Order: sequence, then structure tokens, then C-alpha cells
Amino acid sequence: MQLREFTMPDVGEGLTEATILRWFVGPGDRVTDGMTVCEVETAKAVVELPIPFDGVVHEIRFPESSTVDIGTVVITIADEAGAVTQAAERILAEEDEPRQAVLVGYGVTAGASERRPRRRPSPPPPADRRTLAKPPVRRLARDLGIELDRVPATGPGGLITRDDVRNAVPEESTVDSGERRIPVKGVRRATAEAMVASAFTAPHVTEFLTVDVTRTMRFLERLKADPDFAGLRVTPLLMVAKAFLTAVRRHPEINATFDANRQEIVVKDRVNLGIAAATPRGLLVPNVKDAHTLTLPGLAGALGELTATARAGRTTPADLAGGTLTITNIGVFGVDTGTPILNPGEAAILAAGAITRQPWVVGDEVRPRHVCTLALSFDHRLVDGELGSRVLADTGAVLERPKRLLTWS
Repeated sequence: MQLREFTMPDVGEGLTEATILRWFVGPGDRVTDGMTVCEVETAKAVVELPIPFDGVVHEIRFPESSTVDIGTVVITIADEAGAVTQAAERILAEEDEPRQAVLVGYGVTAGASERRPRRRPSPPPPADRRTLAKPPVRRLARDLGIELDRVPATGPGGLITRDDVRNAVPEESTVDSGERRIPVKGVRRATAEAMVASAFTAPHVTEFLTVDVTRTMRFLERLKADPDFAGLRVTPLLMVAKAFLTAVRRHPEINATFDANRQEIVVKDRVNLGIAAATPRGLLVPNVKDAHTLTLPGLAGALGELTATARAGRTTPADLAGGTLTITNIGVFGVDTGTPILNPGEAAILAAGAITRQPWVVGDEVRPRHVCTLALSFDHRLVDGELGSRVLADTGAVLERPKRLLTWS
């Protein structure tokens, strides 16, 4: 029997391992070139792996939830001839009473009825046959550290629902230990490692600016009624992103990275704007490619697609690679401000706080206005105080008077 080996490919940029989330096939299943056989999670994304040849699954080497090094054999595929032999072995092994049979590749020999079936490794099932749950529910259980086979199912046909998983959390919290452990792997581990590396490599400086964004809020209301924005999400994040991009265009030196090996500042012409997104898998920072070239409606569409894809768990490694600057919208959580940590390799990250109505001095009067606090963290190795201050001030100036988008273009 000829076996072909399928190894864990490098589905990202220089990644060393991936975690198998689930198998779509099992031993004895026939596969064809290009067919998806499993779903894996890397430090950057969840991706589906297609098999590159035809045949029949012979052996699955690792169960679900296993973390496997890139280049390791995860599944073997038998050719069609080998599949016949494999099927014969399985039939003999499943017989309750031994019997003589003449199959392709087998002959009747003396004592054949006493012959034990050949023992083969018993790989884990390709999916948990005891539990029925959709992929998003499985991811939720994995993130919460809940074992699905211990969760009572209330859905139709024994299907485990999100509420079933959430209800299992307080039940597990009542165990004697009084604690619950969540494995740090995949995106969560990569994020933790990246943030530690960034915090202790790049000398962070954070500056703050509180801005009257009343005009911007009025401008957004007008955009929502504009036919050019029909079907698009028009949010304060859109204006923060456009204001930031305007400031970067006026001060392109901030769109850079620091080459420690050559002790050089590398200024980049393309602005791939990352948007930090909280997802069930942890923090992801997909980026809008060439964001500086997009019109306001184009940017609205790109941001809407980017965030929707991230929350649905469909972000690809390509979406996460190549970012140059980042925005984190902490205002959606009702947070006023913070000190964001740089995305590794980037020179700056802008945090946009909550927009609230506050008393504000306008001329000689105190009036209620919409106010937002911006926080810009930057790498002091390549961004000095003047450059960082100018970028932050210009971002705030556009949000204060959105008409500057026309005069500064």
C-alpha cells in the first residue's frame, strides 16, 4: 500500500506551529485534490487546509486541540489499491465471529479462522461524535475552557448552543478549587508574546489630546443620509481613521519602522491601517491595505468588511500581515482613554476614547459639547516628541473641524 503524507504547512509568515481545531474527515473517507480536511488556528488566523492529492484517509496522526509544529505529518492518505486492503482489514476487525473469506489480496489458509485481525493504531475520531455543536460554539467553549462533552445540550437534536456553554461556566466555577484555567494558545498566546516584546523593545511615549468633536458628530449624521454611503456603516471610527490618515499624509515620517540590525529608520510609502478588533479568539489587528488611497466611502466599506470578517472568525493571515499603523477604538467599551501598546514593528498606535457630552468652553461661554480624548503612543527611537505631537494635533484638528478634510487634501 502506497501512503502519501500531508504535513502541517506554513499558512502564515514564518509561523512555527498551528493548533488543529477540527477534522472534517476520518479513516476510510475518500478525499480529492483540493478538498478541505481540517481547520487549524495559527497565531494569526483560523484557516482551512485542503489536501493536495486523491485517495483514502489511512491515519489521522493528531487529535483535535493538538498543537503541531510546521512540517509535521498530520494525516496519511492511501492510494485506491491501498484503500481496498484497508477496507478489508476494517471488515475483518469488526466481525463478531471470525470467518473465512476470500478478498482481493487475501487467500484461505489453514487456521485462518483463528487468526487475529492485524492491530492498527486507533486514531482519535475526526470530530467529537458524542457532541453536536457548530464551529462558533466550539470556539466559545474552547475560549472559556469548557469541555463540550460535559455540557448538557438543549438544542434541537442534541445540539449544544451558546447558552449551554455559558451556563456551564458558572457550574464549573463552583468546583472545590474555586478557579478556572484557560489555556493560552493560538492568537491569545501570540498577542501576549507580541505585547511583551513590544513593551520591552520599543521605548513608548504616550501623548493625550481632548477634542471637541461636535462638528464631526453632525457631519456623520449628514453622511448617513448621503446616497454615496447607502449600505455602509458610518461611525465615529470612520472619521477617526480618516483624520489619522490625513495627519499621516502631512507627516509621512511617522509611517515607519525601526531596523535594529542596521540601525536605520525605514519610512514606508504605503499606509496599511490596522484596526484592533476584539473577537472570541482574542485580539486581532487586521489592516486595510493602502488605506491612504481610499475615499471616505471606500474607507467606510473597507472598515465595515474588516471588522465583520474579524468578528466572524474569517480573518486570513494576509489580512493581518503588513500593517504599518494601528487604531484601537476603546471608546466602544465606554473607556475615556488609555496608553496603548505598539503593534510590533510599527511606529505609532492611536487610541480613540468614548465620545461623551461635557461642559466645554466655546468663546466666552460654557456649552454642552461632544468631547473625545485621543491617546497616541509612539516609538521614541524613530518618532521624536515634535513629530508625535504634530500628528496627534492634526488628527484632533480634523475631528474638531471636519471641513479640513477638504482644505488639507
